[in-house]
Amino acid sequence: MSENKSLAFPMGLLAGVVGGIVAGILFAPKSGEETRRELAQTATEFYEKHSPEINEAKKQALQSVDLVKCKLERQLKNISDMIKSRKLRKAKERESAQGGLR
Repeated sequence: MSENKSLAFPMGLLAGVVGGIVAGILFAPKSGEETRRELAQTATEFYEKHSPEINEAKKQALQSVDLVKCKLERQLKNISDMIKSRKLRKAKERESAQGGLR
């Protein structure tokens, strides 16, 4: 959990930098074609420069998703087992109640 918190600030900072770059390019007084070319070039340079951090963040995000998925599956199984247990208990209660009436 502390790893996720330690990545939160750098990822937020990274997102802010990217947002600032994109906003600066989009609001620059240039033609659309020139702006798109610069945007693509900037994105490529950014990815090349920060690909290890991006890949690490992606890896950690996927690990977090897998962990949450595993926990949810476990909870779903527990709930399902609890429902089956209650149904079985009620069926046994009905069976014993009907046995007592005969």
